[in-house]
Amino acid sequence: MKKALTVLSLALLGSASAANLTVWTHFGGPELTWLRSQADAFKKKTGHNIQIVSVPFDQIPDKLIQSAPKGQGPDLVLTLPQDRLGQLAAAGVIDSMDRYVTSRSDFDRTALSAMTYKGKLMGMPMSAESVALVYNKKLVPNAPTTWSQFLSVAQKNTGSGRFGFLTDIGEAYSNYGIISAYGGYVFRNTGGTLNPKDVGLANAGADKASAFLNDLRYKYNLVPEGVTGDAVKSAFLDGRAAMIVTGPWNMGDIKKAGINFGIAPFPTPPGASGKWSPFVGVQGVMLNAYSKNKAAAAQFAREIVKSDAQVSFNKAGGRIPVSLSARTKLKSDPVVVGFGKTISMGTPMPNVVEMGAVWGPWTNAIGQSVQKPNQNYSQILDRAVQEINKNIK
Repeated sequence: MKKALTVLSLALLGSASAANLTVWTHFGGPELTWLRSQADAFKKKTGHNIQIVSVPFDQIPDKLIQSAPKGQGPDLVLTLPQDRLGQLAAAGVIDSMDRYVTSRSDFDRTALSAMTYKGKLMGMPMSAESVALVYNKKLVPNAPTTWSQFLSVAQKNTGSGRFGFLTDIGEAYSNYGIISAYGGYVFRNTGGTLNPKDVGLANAGADKASAFLNDLRYKYNLVPEGVTGDAVKSAFLDGRAAMIVTGPWNMGDIKKAGINFGIAPFPTPPGASGKWSPFVGVQGVMLNAYSKNKAAAAQFAREIVKSDAQVSFNKAGGRIPVSLSARTKLKSDPVVVGFGKTISMGTPMPNVVEMGAVWGPWTNAIGQSVQKPNQNYSQILDRAVQEINKNIK
């Protein structure tokens, strides 16, 4: 009898302390099914009930800013990229998760850095992406590891309607790894804090990077004029391009095309002072600063970023996990292994609001730098940075 009363008391205690959590998500299809299964398992384990609400990705930030202070928002958001952190942190609607993270050793350090804003972890990283060198093994059996190897292989496969290497050299995002290798940067990073008043997109390294991008077209004759991202993808799917720069978002179509592919880092460009380090985008779980159930919400966040959950999440939608042990468990997946490596060696896209002032002038400058041979790169980039600084002020 006493044992029965004890069990009943524990059950009543669990029921009384159970929380009702609301989670906003933009997931759909298999990823939404995965999230629901995680919520069901969490309820069985803790008693906490989770209501999942679908919100369009592009509407989440504004809706959260408007509703959270009124107590009408979610407890958690799944997921948002780090470039929204600055906006949401400035609005005071997301809370630091430092106190809820008991261990960080299994997280990719690049992902942790991406989710850190002004020294505080403002989201638990969940998945990441970057570009990489994707090559057709039928044409390039082994990935080139040096610039001389790369150039030799690329030129060997160029001609008669075929392309040894293609990328959109007029696009800023996917070419950041080259800019970084030569010493360019968006905002100076000092101890994990970005300084928007120190823009490094017109320094000597950035000038050299623009010259190299121009050389890919006019000196090495690898990337013809007018090549866009869609043209790059089409040529690779048709088997006409041996090597391209792309991200995980195109791997589904590459698999469907039956291409025997490999994934590797882009080799260090000629004369560069550092290694190629691409931009990394990280999606994270964010906690509503106005939530009345922060501990329970953070507990659920911890559960869905654990190794096994990350593996099943990858199986559901193909996203690259930020859990290092999850990547090990997925070591037979060339997409996870390949992009996992480039993510770890990458540079997080700036997560401060000032980044919004950068994209337009910077993209225009990169595009202008490759329109004809032997440009005045210093002048082009100086004008772009002047515009960026004006926009930031």
